[in-house]
Amino acid sequence: MFDNLSERLERSFKILKGEGRITEINVAETVKDIRKALLEADVNYKTAKQFTDRVKEKAMGQNVINAVRPGQLMIKITHDELAELMGGETQEINLKGSPAVILMSGLQGSGKTTFASKLANYLQTKKGKKVMLVACDVYRPAAIEQLRVLGEQIGAKVFSRQDSDISNQPVKIAQEAIAEARKMGYDVVIVDTAGRLAVDEQMMNEIAAIKNAIEPSETLFVVDAMTGQDAVNTAKEFNDRLDFDGVVLTKLDGDARGGAALSIRTVVNKPIKFIGTGEKMEALDVFHPARMADRILGMGDVVSLVERAQEQYDEEEARRISKKIAKNQFDFNDFMGQLSQIKKMGSMKELMGMIPGMDKALKGVEVSDDAFKPIEAMINSMTPAERANPALLNGSRKNRIAKGAGVTIVELNRFIKQFEQTSKMMRKVQQMSGKRR
Repeated sequence: MFDNLSERLERSFKILKGEGRITEINVAETVKDIRKALLEADVNYKTAKQFTDRVKEKAMGQNVINAVRPGQLMIKITHDELAELMGGETQEINLKGSPAVILMSGLQGSGKTTFASKLANYLQTKKGKKVMLVACDVYRPAAIEQLRVLGEQIGAKVFSRQDSDISNQPVKIAQEAIAEARKMGYDVVIVDTAGRLAVDEQMMNEIAAIKNAIEPSETLFVVDAMTGQDAVNTAKEFNDRLDFDGVVLTKLDGDARGGAALSIRTVVNKPIKFIGTGEKMEALDVFHPARMADRILGMGDVVSLVERAQEQYDEEEARRISKKIAKNQFDFNDFMGQLSQIKKMGSMKELMGMIPGMDKALKGVEVSDDAFKPIEAMINSMTPAERANPALLNGSRKNRIAKGAGVTIVELNRFIKQFEQTSKMMRKVQQMSGKRR
């Protein structure tokens, strides 16, 4: 999402590249360019001006003026101010209460229902909570069914009412759900509410009534990051009526300019708590302002990458693979297992963006999640014996596998060679690691 802003900011910092020291003139020129970059990214004008004024004020400080590398210090100042602009500290979700009640709000199409399910999945898998989802959107015909399907997908209970005498009473549905959750020992209740295509009085009155009736521990406003400044304006209207606790930005993996993410915290003075980064139920991240500033400035996000890898890390499986590598027994089944773990970490484009400098290195290169499909097709076209023992792959077997996978013999041979080289490299790394001990 922030690709264009990252490029523009990089160009802004080049104004100071090679300068011996910071002066009022070159700072003014750099700051002016930064402001243009922010405005082009659809950042609120007032927010952009306040931001660049703070950057300029800090850049003209005595310690910075005397600095040997003014360009690097300007990047540091901009990074710190970007992080502060987006909230400074990471804000955790409030789960007080028995059960804790989370109320979802936002316009139709912002991704509330999908996010509610992602949040339930996050709380179940990462926080060990027992979660109930509540379908209070009684106006959109498919909303209840959508929540039910997503609930089944992640193994969460979905509470709904479709009988005629209650289907138009969201407040009562929410109250009944919380009462049942308390009786059944649920830790968290997530209430999905109705949205509209635009803010209207009926919607605002209804969600305000639900909030007053259930007194949630957390009210989240879900906003589509692709809608730019409209998202910021809508957030302000909702906050004026609901006084919500935090913001959720969905579709942050899209191609919008990113202005909403940078403006919304300043305009409504509420923290961004989560970001949606894809379609999968696992594509949900806690929002870390400093890490997002890193990514905007092309520094990657190694901490988040490591955290995702650790989530998929199975210590027992790692020991098993390590033994097989040491005995030169690493096979295609093991390889497929490793691919599966990588895919669970997120989209390839997103993962590449977390590696410092990789965005620039892959500029103009399309990184597709389909890259693994030919490899998976080749392995799936092998017999169980062939997957377990790569040495069995002779000419006739390769011909059969290539036809089954829809690839050429050249492509299959290339993959087998890469697999063999990878196995050798892993064995060498393991041996070197053993010697160091």
